[in-house]
Amino acid sequence: MNILDEGTPDSQRQLLRRWRIAIRHIGHDVGRKGLQDEEIIPFLIRRGHVTFFTLDADFYKRNLCHPRYCLVNMAVRKNEAAEFVRRVLRHRQFDSEAKRMGAVIRVSHVGLSVWRLHAEKEAQFEWTD
Repeated sequence: MNILDEGTPDSQRQLLRRWRIAIRHIGHDVGRKGLQDEEIIPFLIRRGHVTFFTLDADFYKRNLCHPRYCLVNMAVRKNEAAEFVRRVLRHRQFDSEAKRMGAVIRVSHVGLSVWRLHAEKEAQFEWTD
């Protein structure tokens, strides 16, 4: 399941749905409005097998790696969120749920930085498209 943080503009959710990308939006389709940052991780663990996309840089931390979810911090403008969600889901390193679980990913125009569960160091990937 792919979930957008509540702070992601609704226009970006609508664009993803037009592209036929299955996505849910906190406060609209899943969870409740006003879900606080400290409530997100327990929410994701309970749900399991979730890729959570956020514009909040506080979620790019090595210690947040967990086998039941993937965190994707999008270091881009709000109106670019949908484009980068699609790019992550199509990237050969992350194009399946199994490849994403346990990862904390930061995406930007330059590429992707990734912490994986039990990894000693951060990995770097370029965009392939």
